[in-house]
Amino acid sequence: MPASYRAIPRAGRTLLLLTAVTFALGGCGKKSGDQASDGQIVAHVGDQDVTSNELDTEFRLANVPGDRRHDPATVKRVLGELVTRKYLLQQALAAKLDREPTILLELLRAREQVLANAFLTREISTKASALSKADIDKFIANNPAKFANQEILNTVQITIPLNSSTQAVIDATKNLNSLDEVDNELTTMGIPHGRSTGALNSAEIPDELLRSIDAKKPDDVFFARAGQSGVFFQIKSREPHPVEGQAAEALARRLMSIDMLRTEASVASMSANAEAKYEGDYAKIMADQLSKANGN
Repeated sequence: MPASYRAIPRAGRTLLLLTAVTFALGGCGKKSGDQASDGQIVAHVGDQDVTSNELDTEFRLANVPGDRRHDPATVKRVLGELVTRKYLLQQALAAKLDREPTILLELLRAREQVLANAFLTREISTKASALSKADIDKFIANNPAKFANQEILNTVQITIPLNSSTQAVIDATKNLNSLDEVDNELTTMGIPHGRSTGALNSAEIPDELLRSIDAKKPDDVFFARAGQSGVFFQIKSREPHPVEGQAAEALARRLMSIDMLRTEASVASMSANAEAKYEGDYAKIMADQLSKANGN
């Protein structure tokens, strides 16, 4: 059963840390006059204002469609959550939690993640916008399982949480022949799990797993990682679901953007490791990891 799915001087460091923290916290105490240019004020929470631009950002991050952003129930929920967060922020600042070292490091980490993601997003957006009709047509022709031969795979599945014991679970179940056997083994091992039906779109399945599915018998059990969960599944039926025309072009752009993101992230990881200088035991640990990644 396949298991598929994927130098700054010390004195300068202190200055850099303090500078970054100052940047991260600089917007926490804006008064109404500071935010007047950031959009229409839609609410007040203590000495802070909530602007329409902030609300629009919440809608965007929550993936709220444009036609739902004036729906009273949606506005009430999203704006209520934003106001609650602002209130709790004030309480945290009053308790001086922003001065605790661990909190400062978490704020720095959050800032790094936002900026790193923004950089990757910009790079991918630039490359995706440069895709030609010929590029898209070639991708569609080279991936028939995602377009003309796309299928919906109806499944029965068992879901488990991913944690440090996951590999032991995979090893213990790799020779089992049915979901019932997997269910019994998980129960014996004391692994929490749930059984349900589901559906997979061949366009969303990684190529390696899709090839394994096509090569095996219909009643074979497969395992895949999906977010924070692991899924054992059997395919019960397959339904044709071809995608053509503008829908195919839109799907191709999305899938190509995902591929670009994987490539960009991989290149960034290699570049970062090439530039990084590890210290002490970490130098050997990282050298060993890089050697394994390169197949040596």
